[in-house]
Amino acid sequence: MTYLLEFGRNYIFWTSAAAWIIAQTIKVILGVLREKRFNFRWFAGTGGMPSSHVACTSSLATSIGIIYGFDSAIFTLAVVFNFIVMFDAQGVRRSSGKQAMLLNKILDDIYWKKQLDEKKLIEFLGHTPVEVFAGFALGIVISLLFYK
Repeated sequence: MTYLLEFGRNYIFWTSAAAWIIAQTIKVILGVLREKRFNFRWFAGTGGMPSSHVACTSSLATSIGIIYGFDSAIFTLAVVFNFIVMFDAQGVRRSSGKQAMLLNKILDDIYWKKQLDEKKLIEFLGHTPVEVFAGFALGIVISLLFYK
């Protein structure tokens, strides 16, 4: 039972989780404002403004820095992990999304010419640099706001 109580007081976990939840909620709100309808995929899906993955990992790194010091080895590890996530969110996953768009165009051509019925690939897997930066800033701000 003491493990559960300790986990409940884990500032680093809860601020990181809060950053992810807040970022995903912002995506839903922006989606509703933009399209005048609700789509659950905005809350559970990838891509969009701001990056929830980057918000979570930047909050994680900031919280670790606050608790263990910005000169600690664990903070350095968290920062490197955060940069990898930022690179992946903006680079690799974005490229995958562009490839999915191209493949969907090819499938459309095949469908109209050969009568094949294929489902579209998910096109918005990654983030723009602005979405990544917004997630980065949001994560830092949330950690600082939640700090005791």
